[in-house]
Amino acid sequence: MDGKRLTAENRRDFVIGRRFLAWIVFLLVFLFAFETLDALALDAKRTELPNGLVVLHSENHNLPIVMVTAIVKAGQVHESEAKAGTAYLVAELITEGTKNLTSKDISEEIDFIGASLDAGAGADYTTLALSVLKKDLKKGFALFADVLLNPSFPEDELVRVRERAKGFLAQQEEDPSFLADRAFRKEVFGSHPYGRLVEGSPASLDAITRDDLVRFHSDFFVPNNAILSVAGDLTPEELKSLLEEHLGAWKTKALPEKCTMPLHRRDEKKVVRIDKDLTQANILLGNIGISRDNPDYYAVSVLNYILGGGGFASRLMRSIRDTMGLAYDVHSVFPSFREGGMFKVGVQTKNESAHEAISEILRQMRQIRSEPVSDSELADAKAYLTGSFLRRLDTNRKIADFLASVEFYNLGMDYVTKYADYINAVTKEDVLRVARKYLDPEQYVLVIVANQKKVELKE
Repeated sequence: MDGKRLTAENRRDFVIGRRFLAWIVFLLVFLFAFETLDALALDAKRTELPNGLVVLHSENHNLPIVMVTAIVKAGQVHESEAKAGTAYLVAELITEGTKNLTSKDISEEIDFIGASLDAGAGADYTTLALSVLKKDLKKGFALFADVLLNPSFPEDELVRVRERAKGFLAQQEEDPSFLADRAFRKEVFGSHPYGRLVEGSPASLDAITRDDLVRFHSDFFVPNNAILSVAGDLTPEELKSLLEEHLGAWKTKALPEKCTMPLHRRDEKKVVRIDKDLTQANILLGNIGISRDNPDYYAVSVLNYILGGGGFASRLMRSIRDTMGLAYDVHSVFPSFREGGMFKVGVQTKNESAHEAISEILRQMRQIRSEPVSDSELADAKAYLTGSFLRRLDTNRKIADFLASVEFYNLGMDYVTKYADYINAVTKEDVLRVARKYLDPEQYVLVIVANQKKVELKE
């Protein structure tokens, strides 16, 4: 503007122009992502090697980058309560030294080639992920395989990581959201491993020895219990060569027998009060949910979007935030794992308005159980869920992780093309049916972390 200050009108035009440009860019990215989805995801190949390792490969030469994700089917459900946190420590220590390299060696070599190598443990499985430039793939994959197959679990690193985990847990004791979630999980899942923290507890962490980590790795880190997903600038021939060189000697092994623990719904209401000197009450309300392989998963996804998972479009947000002005945010989720899941609504509100917010949550749960959702609500939920699905596949990292997850939950290699059909097939009657089946406004778990003197619940 020739060095002159923008007038209000010019500023308005400038902003409108910027927004228009942003929408054009968004549209182009969306179209590119759609083409990428069509070109990549449908071309993913699945192979099962003689040793039982399932290999998934999505070839994409747009960028000279390769993403590798390994899923080992071992998580907190495979550890005892006395030694909860074993899977977590294995994941934390697996990159901290092998039979061939020290922790420092691994870190320096990964940094030298500009790659990343990360591990993490969850409820059902442990992951190891590599991101590396194509030109450094041979070196990067060699490190990846060495870490996966030959971790040494050094005693000094175990001590360091254990103390760090205990310090983290101690620090979290001051976080009301952490306290609410821990209590909620414990009440919903009971003695099932899902009811514990992945990190375990200070006592269980102290009980874990190096031998426990070595045994866990030996028992579960075997090819017939693993999935390898690769996405990016790599041909099938190049992948085959890498597998033969670095994972060819990985031997199959019988897995330990797993004791399955059933999950049960509560037959009574349970209220947990945790007293903290807070101005805002942290509230969680819900019950047992569903496993990922439950046929109702897609109807539940639509239900959750309409009730509280759809942000400003959800009933809970419109009611509790917009109409009643009780909270900045309120949301519902249906996390689903291999053996089960949970439903929970979370909200933070003033101590004095906790009862009003809880009553409204229960009212909305009863309403969505009593009458069908509207046509527009159903259409909006379907449009969002199917439209946002593309974001799960807009990078090679996401593609590698997505394919591994699809394999883990036995969703099928055609899941990408069928997902929209699954969602679009959901009817208003389906939403009403699953609401009545999986939402329980009478027998639920309620956790309130607040200044309890100021919270008045009317039973």
